[in-house]
Amino acid sequence: MSKTIELTTKLEEQELKTIQELNAHYSKLKLALGELKLNEVDIIEKVKEVKALFVVEEKKLVEKYGADSVINLQTGEVTKKE
Repeated sequence: MSKTIELTTKLEEQELKTIQELNAHYSKLKLALGELKLNEVDIIEKVKEVKALFVVEEKKLVEKYGADSVINLQTGEVTKKE
């Protein structure tokens, strides 16, 4: 019977430090990317909510001032389309 002796090799200290730092940096970037995506989803939902509120308010104004009205959003002046 022959014995098999396994030899292990280790990275040099600087090689290990470098690869560990790169791995940690990569993990942080992946986490940041995930947070960015979640923020994007939240912002998209908020945009949809504001858009829906805008439509509701717009319908109220159309009923009050007419469908042929143009509202200046800076001054509030209401004019009729030409």
